[in-house]
Amino acid sequence: MDNDWKSRLGVVFSTNPDFQYVTSGAETAPETLPPARQKLIVSIDRRNRGGKQVTLVTGFTGTPEDLKALGKTLKTKLGVGGTAKGGEITIQGDFRDKTVALLKEMGYQAKRGN
Repeated sequence: MDNDWKSRLGVVFSTNPDFQYVTSGAETAPETLPPARQKLIVSIDRRNRGGKQVTLVTGFTGTPEDLKALGKTLKTKLGVGGTAKGGEITIQGDFRDKTVALLKEMGYQAKRGN
């Protein structure tokens, strides 16, 4: 592990035999804000989906695990499918009003987009 050359590609090395390469600290995951400080926007999207409608929940700040947990909760309560990745939750169908109501009930600051 001490001689991992792939992490040092493109680095100019010293001729000093005692030189130790120091990597920057590992990137930390974003801290999940409490629900009252989250400003979520619930909108509808039809682009690149073959004419189907999906409800998008954007604006979530936190770890991917917390995003997936919120997505699973919404999908379960709405009784539909979807996914949670890339910082947004995608729910199959037009459930904007129900999603906003559920998020507000859970303590989030949710607003209906378009």
